[in-house]
Amino acid sequence: MRKFLLPVLVILAAILYSSIVIVNEGTRGIMLRFGKVQRDSDNKVVVYTPGLHFKIPFIDNLKPLDARIRTLDGQADRFVTVEKKDLLVDSYVKWKISDFGRFYTSTGGGDYNQASNLLRRKVNDRLRSEIGTRTIKDIVSGTRGELMDGARKALNTGQDSTAELGIEVVDVRVKQINLPDEVSSSIYQRMRAERDAVARQHRSQGKEKAAFIQADVDRKVTLILANANKTAEELRGEGDATAAKLYTEAFSGEPQFYSFVRSLKAYENSFAGSDNMMILKPDSDFFRFMQPPKK
Repeated sequence: MRKFLLPVLVILAAILYSSIVIVNEGTRGIMLRFGKVQRDSDNKVVVYTPGLHFKIPFIDNLKPLDARIRTLDGQADRFVTVEKKDLLVDSYVKWKISDFGRFYTSTGGGDYNQASNLLRRKVNDRLRSEIGTRTIKDIVSGTRGELMDGARKALNTGQDSTAELGIEVVDVRVKQINLPDEVSSSIYQRMRAERDAVARQHRSQGKEKAAFIQADVDRKVTLILANANKTAEELRGEGDATAAKLYTEAFSGEPQFYSFVRSLKAYENSFAGSDNMMILKPDSDFFRFMQPPKK
């Protein structure tokens, strides 16, 4: 009897051990019985929460599903704005499983690759709708936040939402927005032409202002010189008048000295050249101051 008791206990322990399943924290479990999803009386998929659970050995199989927030990050895709301009938009999505039973059945048994493909398709369709109603300026600098928030709400509550996949979109973020190479080149050329036009306008305005300033300076210089010449002539006239007055007062007191000075000035003017010749009588009155004094 004892010989059979030990093997039976071992078998019972093995069966008991194999009937215990543990669902780890951060995950949920879907029980499969003969490969078929186990459902309750309301035909809803039974979801096992973290903890210790029991199953029928060799018949039931627990499929764990990640309950944490996951990130879907793909390559940039091409979208068209309301202006019919192409944009390369690089985005990522934060998502989590909201309905584990529906997620399992809609993704071919909880296939995350299939879930990522389906979710990416829905996200791109939603972004295409959001971007298609906005201009490049709105997307780049204006309403990017509204675009991302609108895409997230539409993915969760819209007509073609991710709820049919058992997925809740936590966040949609646009990482980078670029223009295709051919569009970037044409925009660069247009911007360069516009900047050149602005530069030419500034140069033209600068030359116009420079000419105006130069003309104003020339006018002021001419006016200053004219005033200076006028003042100089007035001062010169006043000086000449003062000098003539002084000469008159001085010479009126000494008429002979005045006659002598005038003769010296006449001598200076007459003998200024090297080839001057004068034919005069020696006793001419012109040379009276060059004659020896009479005794």
